This record gives sequence, structure tokens and C-alpha cells, in this order.
Amino acid sequence: MQPLITQLINKLKGAKRVVVLGVGSELRSDDAAGMLAAKAIDKKIKKDKKPAIAVLFGETAPENLTGEIKKLKPTHLIIIDAADISGKSGEVSLFDPENIKGVSFCTHQLPMNIMIDYLKNYIDCEIMVVGIQPKNLKVGNNLSKEVKIAVKYVADVILGAIYKDIKHVVHSNLNAKKGE
Repeated sequence: MQPLITQLINKLKGAKRVVVLGVGSELRSDDAAGMLAAKAIDKKIKKDKKPAIAVLFGETAPENLTGEIKKLKPTHLIIIDAADISGKSGEVSLFDPENIKGVSFCTHQLPMNIMIDYLKNYIDCEIMVVGIQPKNLKVGNNLSKEVKIAVKYVADVILGAIYKDIKHVVHSNLNAKKGE
């Protein structure tokens, strides 16, 4: 399988308007992964003033943002969420919407595939889902070390793919493994 950065660069070819949607509950430890990665991306793009990238925070009800997503008319939508992919804690996978039916996303009011199917009826865009394997979903616990590293990695890889700056991603990944 290709590295995440390569998969994203290939999927983001021709991107004119990218929307990143963070999903999860910040109250349930590792379920916050999607929200935290989106916040890291948002912080960076605001600093760099990239108007072709929008970041939305769906929390536990991302379907409430479908109207906003439709208004933004993205060419590409990247959804980031904690997902039980039967992997090791902090493992990251990229899914096409057609392949998420067997994946368990953590704390949603509406199944992810239903929201994606709805959006596909209204916008013509490439949709991809980045799933991060949680270790712990208990209320009130801190983010696990493995997921904290994965959150930084995912944010940096997505930014690297959008900016096509692979050196930035490799450097960030090395720092993440050191716990920085």
C-alpha cells in the first residue's frame, strides 16, 4: 500500500477548493482525534492565509454541517475521524466513501456513509475519509500517546499533500515519532 502522503497527493490532483471536516467528541479521549487534527490544520492555514482551504468542526454531529459544505462547493472533501479499523492504536488509514461500510466510526448521531451519500447527491467532489484507530474512548481521559502522535502526523500529511511539500511531512513525521 502507498504511504498516506502519496495517496492524498494523488487524490488531491486538480484540487481548487478543499474542505477539511474534523469529527469527534473532545470529551471522549481518543475520539477527539479528528477534531484535534482539524484544529491543527486550521491553525496552520490561518497563519499561511490559504483561502482555497476551509476547515469545519463537525464534532459528534457532522451532518449538521452539510449545508455549509454545500455552500463552500469543494472540489475535495477530507473527513478526519477516530475509527475502529481493527488496527494498532494510532494507526491511520485512508478510505474511499464506498469502502467505509465495514468501518466503525466512534460517536456519531448519523452513520458516516449516510452523510456522505447525502452530500454526493448535492456536490460533485472527491470525498475521502482519514480514520485514526483509537486506543481509549472513555469520557474524561486524556488523548493516548499513540493517537496524539497520529493526530500530528495526519495534520502534517494533509497539509503536506495540499501544499505538496513532502519534506515538511517527512520532517514532521520524524519529530512526531520522537514525541515532539
